[in-house]
Amino acid sequence: MFSVSNISVYYPGNELLNSISFNINPRDKIGLVGRNGSGKTTLLNIIAGEKRPDQGQISIPSDKRIGYLKQEINIDPSLTVFEKAMMAFSEINSLENEIQQITEQIERISDHSDPGYLLKINILHEKHERLNYLEAASRGAHVEKILKGLGFKTSDFTRKLGEFSGGWQMRVELTKILLLKPDLVLLDEPTNHLDIESILWFEDYLTNYPGAVILISHDKKFLDNVCSRTIEIINSRIYDYKVNYSGFLKLRDERLETQKNAAKNQQRYIEQQERFIERFRAKNTKAKQVRSKLKKLEKIERIEFDETDSSSIQFRFPAAPRSGNVIFEGKNLSKNYGNISVLKNLDFDILRGDRIAFVGKNGEGKTTLIKILMNLVDFDGSLKPGYNLNIGYYAQVQEQTLKEELTVYDTIANQATGDWTNTTRLRTLLGVFLFSDDDVEKKVKVLSGGEKSRLALATLLLKPYNVIILDEPTNHLDIPSKQVLKTALLDFNGTLILVSHDRDFLDGLTNRTFEFSGGNIVEYIGGIKEFLYAHKVESFREFEVSGKNNFSKTQKNDKTEHSFTKEKFQQRKDTERELRKLKNAMQRCEQQIEKNDQLLKELELKMQEPDFYKNHLNVKTILSKHEQIKMNNHTLLEEWEKLNDEIIQIKDKQV
Repeated sequence: MFSVSNISVYYPGNELLNSISFNINPRDKIGLVGRNGSGKTTLLNIIAGEKRPDQGQISIPSDKRIGYLKQEINIDPSLTVFEKAMMAFSEINSLENEIQQITEQIERISDHSDPGYLLKINILHEKHERLNYLEAASRGAHVEKILKGLGFKTSDFTRKLGEFSGGWQMRVELTKILLLKPDLVLLDEPTNHLDIESILWFEDYLTNYPGAVILISHDKKFLDNVCSRTIEIINSRIYDYKVNYSGFLKLRDERLETQKNAAKNQQRYIEQQERFIERFRAKNTKAKQVRSKLKKLEKIERIEFDETDSSSIQFRFPAAPRSGNVIFEGKNLSKNYGNISVLKNLDFDILRGDRIAFVGKNGEGKTTLIKILMNLVDFDGSLKPGYNLNIGYYAQVQEQTLKEELTVYDTIANQATGDWTNTTRLRTLLGVFLFSDDDVEKKVKVLSGGEKSRLALATLLLKPYNVIILDEPTNHLDIPSKQVLKTALLDFNGTLILVSHDRDFLDGLTNRTFEFSGGNIVEYIGGIKEFLYAHKVESFREFEVSGKNNFSKTQKNDKTEHSFTKEKFQQRKDTERELRKLKNAMQRCEQQIEKNDQLLKELELKMQEPDFYKNHLNVKTILSKHEQIKMNNHTLLEEWEKLNDEIIQIKDKQV
């Protein structure tokens, strides 16, 4: 077990973390959530030993190891993908050397009753156990398995890291961490730059991972599917919920409502006492009561109400000028990079008012087609743009559209025209996107990923576009900001082309879906739900498991080609339904336990009042109620454990 004890971090004029304490159990899967700047990454840095707290400590057993994936990494570009991944086995090499040395020492001891002999035998046994745990004999196979799970092809293994984008380099670093098999894995935004297939593989890997995991993510579904515990950082403190992210949202709302009501009731009581004190302060006959009430008020611990973060971007896209009926028309469009064919003889059209989702694995050509539409790369074949197009473009990597040496303000000012040239109005716009007066003078190169994303989005408001093309716009955006962007896109009355691996974000945004696979495009009428229905599955998970990435127009109506038999599909649905039923029952237990705990606290506060025992009838009622609630909690905990065992048994059968 890892222990976080009374961790505090202070900055000038700001208390970031205040006496944070919690335990991390061996198989915990914890989602760490909170608003931007609440201290999530700082806490991970402290747990990883890369930052010292101003107060408190982290207790890590001597035989336990931590793996940490940061948002930004430094990688030697001259190494190959496979060489970098194999660096994870430095511990295995060291263990093998130690085992050899200890074995030689044991062979030189003739007296087997010597305490030193028994000590070395025990040490040798521990070293062998660790070596077996790391599965040294199959290290090459493990490297290949994880690299392929994260989207690499066998041909990529010998390529230099410098040939890959930052997102793919991040995957290699993630591979190295997973190969180390640490007892505690710390992940800071691990799904950025991962495609849906890799995210699904990663979800399964983490869910079944034998160690503990703490992750920061803005992907709600990823948090729900991986984490069974959620820790929220708010106002320098934490709240620990034994539920996934969706369950946390419900319980948090209940907690805030209870807290708000308690604070309101306390304030009403304080005002009543203050009115009494003010009214009778000058009366000698009431002097004793006034002094008593003053002392009580001094001792009251004021209830603080944890306000949720209300600072999120709020905007609408300008009304779209009218364009021609045809936005783009492609004929025999192809794109090759050397000997690699990315797109092959594509025929497609995009019409005014279309809202198109580009989906598929990374490397299948989605971003390449976006760049072709934006006239950023050459290609073969024909592409005919429509009449009167004003295109707003959001690149996947912001360095492609933002100049690193410019300040935040200059980035906006250089693109401003018309009414936007007004300095006050530009600063107001930046304020809407959460850039303070100090932030606007920062250079782009020092901004975080989320800040760059918000700045790039802000530039899209400077002109009235009738076509908006967004390539992975939700990377680095927190959950509230993603929802605001989605709302703004729903209100946009122009043509939308959207590349995203964010399943929740895509839902309801589009009316056509282009699936990229093997250099070709397969079109589906409708949004993501219709796309999944066409594949006869209910979720992206089943779509990926079905292995139908090479689905063609002729194949998609052929039931015999579907990798799921009707019986297996129904069995999977029944199992998922049963799991949902058990999880909902667990959640109801947890909610009731939370409510009971709150009731117990309220009763115990009454029991601590000085005049509590004067009313004997009231005493008996409250003590009886207190005991009943405690017994009810005991029953609920037993029920929770039973439900949890049933869920584990079902999951074991699935494996």
